[in-house]
Amino acid sequence: MNNFLKIASLSVAIFALIGFQPAYADKASKVVYHIDDAKTQGLKGLRNIRNHLDVANTEYAPLVSALKSRGVEFDVCEITLKNRKLKKDQFIMEAQFTPSGVVRVADLQYQDKFAYIKP
Repeated sequence: MNNFLKIASLSVAIFALIGFQPAYADKASKVVYHIDDAKTQGLKGLRNIRNHLDVANTEYAPLVSALKSRGVEFDVCEITLKNRKLKKDQFIMEAQFTPSGVVRVADLQYQDKFAYIKP
């Protein structure tokens, strides 16, 4: 299983810190995309992010790099890592680690006013 699928198959949230600004909004959109099942959500979720950012690429590695260059963060829950007996070095280099995915998502939603999308 490639590294991206490993990251997507965990209780992983992809946090998009993007500067997308719809015509009706005064401020840029901030969105949390929650992907916790690579088979049913991985590619669909990445496509949603790509569409949100208007990036045209379909392969995982280039898509991840393109998203990273546009401000998307890939955060992995350390609790899930421990429970699944996985190591940090098994993940893509773009991944960051957070002590608790649930706390991170809650903080992004309530403190930073991110929208929440689960593809």
